[in-house]
Amino acid sequence: MAEYLSSSKKKVTAPLFFEMKKCGEKISWLTAYDYTTASLLDQAGIDTILVGDSASNVMHGNATTLPITVDEMIFHARAVARAAEHAFVVCDMPFGSYQISEEDGIRNAVRIMKEAGVDGVKLEGGAEIAPMVSKIVAAGIPVCGHLGLTPQSVHQFGGYGLRAKEEAEAEKLIADAKALEAAGCFSIVLEKIPANLAEKVSAIIKCPIIGIGAGNKCDGQVLVYADMLGMNKGFKPKFLRQYADLHSIITDAVGKYVADVKSSDFPNENESY
Repeated sequence: MAEYLSSSKKKVTAPLFFEMKKCGEKISWLTAYDYTTASLLDQAGIDTILVGDSASNVMHGNATTLPITVDEMIFHARAVARAAEHAFVVCDMPFGSYQISEEDGIRNAVRIMKEAGVDGVKLEGGAEIAPMVSKIVAAGIPVCGHLGLTPQSVHQFGGYGLRAKEEAEAEKLIADAKALEAAGCFSIVLEKIPANLAEKVSAIIKCPIIGIGAGNKCDGQVLVYADMLGMNKGFKPKFLRQYADLHSIITDAVGKYVADVKSSDFPNENESY
């Protein structure tokens, strides 16, 4: 059996991420939103499964991440957590679950951990949420930060363009990363920012920096599984590498099944009782 398919791998923990960064081992992340997909990713050796609020787009067909609820995130995260024997499972806290008050954010973080059985949560934002992050960490919950292009703020940004291109925003991002590190984050996602800025942040911040559209000098990388497996044809940003063409494979297979059913070729005698 290939090493990456070994079932003897130990469960990834939050402290392990710091060890991986220290020794220069890159950290692999992918999203998943259901048991079957998470099982496949876990068997393939992924370090971290992110139950992203991108489920709003991928699983629910929404145009943004904003509509998905805490209940829906817990529904997806619980299924993923059941599948992850090796991978560390992080659940996004959706829009509205922590923006109202610190008390609300802590309560929802605790609820996600209790009801979904995940290993940590992820929040978007910088210094403004650092006090809440500190309290969530104090409650014993590993927290991942998220800076740069933060999809929950898409309407404020006016789209999904590159962030921190200008010096002022870049300086704020660095300050935000320091604030999140001081608050106790075990990792920080940097999305769609200049590669040289991500490299600088990775060098000065002790917790692992996970990039998506942020160059290869980060401590790890994350992608949406449906994007990297080529399950859709319309989404091809510059940072995306497609490792398969499941769109063609699946539609071709389903088309053959439809034809066989229509022609009464399926099921045949060997497939009947």
